[in-house]
Amino acid sequence: MGLLVVDNITMQFGGLTAVDKFSANLDEGEILGLIGPNGAGKTTVFNCLTGMYQPTSGSINFQGKELVGLHPFEITQLGVARTFQNIRLFKNLTVLDNVAIALHPKAGYGMLQAVLRLPGFRKCEKRIYERANELLEIFGLSERKTEIAGNLPYGEQRRLEMARALAAQPKVLLLDEPAAGMNPHETKELEELIRWVQKEFSLSILLIEHDMSFVMNLCDEIVVLDYGISIAQGTPAEIRSNPRVIEAYLGEEAS
Repeated sequence: MGLLVVDNITMQFGGLTAVDKFSANLDEGEILGLIGPNGAGKTTVFNCLTGMYQPTSGSINFQGKELVGLHPFEITQLGVARTFQNIRLFKNLTVLDNVAIALHPKAGYGMLQAVLRLPGFRKCEKRIYERANELLEIFGLSERKTEIAGNLPYGEQRRLEMARALAAQPKVLLLDEPAAGMNPHETKELEELIRWVQKEFSLSILLIEHDMSFVMNLCDEIVVLDYGISIAQGTPAEIRSNPRVIEAYLGEEAS
């Protein structure tokens, strides 16, 4: 049994079926790609996995725990974190504070300690900001830590969002189009960073991406969605040569 097992989830909005009996298996230490044309249901799958949507039917099992019915914060606390297709930072706060906020749920102090600024509070805050600085160092953002997050270039906002997701200490990281808006050089650097982060933090990663070169180079396995239905799953080589995938999505890129 995999670390994260998605079993026949269906997501309907009124009479529209956005995802139809989708299944996938993410093993420990694996990087799994989820690809498909625009509107195929990829982000809907992510929203189901993270509790933003409650599937109409089906099961999502993480380390033996059922995720369907849980709130997003409960799923994050269990060890599943994500980034978003449209970046969702606290754009009026500093880069450092964006990461520190994600560390506070595990701060270990109560409201009274915070209000009175007791020694336990100060000690925890010091530890939080030390860890936030460490994460910014990993993502090459240390020199930007005092800047307002919304003023960062697009690629650096993407890296900041990833740093903030890792602050939650996840076991599974969901990346929604992490290379979107990046040039080829930035994309190559991101590929290397994700590989390093996956090993350094002992993560399993599920990602959505449209850059086929990025997906084929990075992922161990790939699942292909078309109109909410999974039409193929396999290694990059298998997906690249799959006739249904070529017809539905890859087209000339398959060659």
